[in-house]
Amino acid sequence: MEKTLPPIPVKRYFTIGEVGELCGVKPHVLRYWEQEFTQLRPMKRRGNRRYYQHHEVLMIRRIRDLLYDQGFTISGARNKLQELVQSERDRRKAGEVPLEGMEAIEIDQEEFDAAVQDEMDPADEAGGRTVDLSQLLHLRRELTEIRELLGSSH
Repeated sequence: MEKTLPPIPVKRYFTIGEVGELCGVKPHVLRYWEQEFTQLRPMKRRGNRRYYQHHEVLMIRRIRDLLYDQGFTISGARNKLQELVQSERDRRKAGEVPLEGMEAIEIDQEEFDAAVQDEMDPADEAGGRTVDLSQLLHLRRELTEIRELLGSSH
């Protein structure tokens, strides 16, 4: 059942339908997995609408791989995820992750987006530099992933 999944777009939240398409599973399966995998907790807003973040999409892809491609049972996949989380914690404790101990930097997404828009003038009059939006988006994605890694270690 090896299937190439589409790249995950750079955005903060994904609906259950978007996640289903990005991960190759139907929305009812995602709702079921939420009950089986405690690490999977999408934000819920008006009318109980689910909004998934980037790290949750990655986790769903990992769950899908364990279940569909590697042949784990739900229980086996749950145990495997726990092992992965524990080994990550152990590596951090052993000092393999140099960011251990740093507090997560809170990034106000609206403030960041406004700053990006302010910087989008292709030629900055003061310094004559150009701003590459793709570089800014890549940096934002990296910072978000770092923040999530730091947040999940506590």
